[in-house]
Amino acid sequence: MTAITNSERFYELVPKGAKVERLGTGFTFTEGPVWNRAGKFLLFSDMPGDTRRRWDAAKGVTEVARPSNKGNGMTYEVSGDLLICEHATSSLIRQRTDGSRQTVASHFEGKELNSPNDVVVASDKSVYFSDPTYGRMPVFGVERKQDLSFQGVYRVQPSGEKLQLLVNDFSQPNGLCFSPDESLLYINDSTHAHIRVFKVAADGTIDSGAIFVDKVGSGALDEGIPDGMKCDANGNVYVTGPGGVWVISPQAEVLGRIEVPENVGNLNWGGDEWNTLFICASTSLYKIDLNVSGNRLPYMT
Repeated sequence: MTAITNSERFYELVPKGAKVERLGTGFTFTEGPVWNRAGKFLLFSDMPGDTRRRWDAAKGVTEVARPSNKGNGMTYEVSGDLLICEHATSSLIRQRTDGSRQTVASHFEGKELNSPNDVVVASDKSVYFSDPTYGRMPVFGVERKQDLSFQGVYRVQPSGEKLQLLVNDFSQPNGLCFSPDESLLYINDSTHAHIRVFKVAADGTIDSGAIFVDKVGSGALDEGIPDGMKCDANGNVYVTGPGGVWVISPQAEVLGRIEVPENVGNLNWGGDEWNTLFICASTSLYKIDLNVSGNRLPYMT
């Protein structure tokens, strides 16, 4: 179930003959997977279903939150607190280990955010998240007018005191991930079907960016779009797109594609060695074991 496009190096990452395994199905649209290593379980979102679920090898798929404020992207902080992008509330929230809830970001300069979509935490504890308008559309969110006049990417400083707008010239910013040394931040634009790469300064801000890979599909939702995106330990980029998960080298060469039977919404690393790629694809959850582990974000170490 894997398809090589133009390089044998693909098989150094993805074993020849490896197939994705379906772990559960019957969902509305899956998103936002994140692995809890201590508990050996995966959390994932179902935005239209307004539900958050978990999967583990013993019990399979179970519900953990309904309603979920149409939650989308998730990640952990080193503390074990869970960060959740909520479409219905236009907020990035923190669910603490004691069960309490804290709003991390909901407004910029007095105006409500669009709908935080995906999130990543840097080693200095600052939080980066994308803010497209999908959560203000029917099905994927709560239909309502946009307060801001742009779609941006933000940084929450480690102190949590200030929300910084990093870039505001995206059509629909979506997935984002750091290179292993955090010198680069990759952000994709679903509408434009491309990935941009930004240099990260010492103060956590980013430059104006450049096109890393163009034409990851056409931008048509039913075809498969750039959405979720992660790096592996070697700096290769894994991004959703037509046909499944595209694997791209740090030199911007498309090495191959992991074929998935359904359009993919997001992906993330998990397992004891962080070499299992969990894939949220439309109505189902899949996994595949690779020859490489994920880029070790702070919560993973």
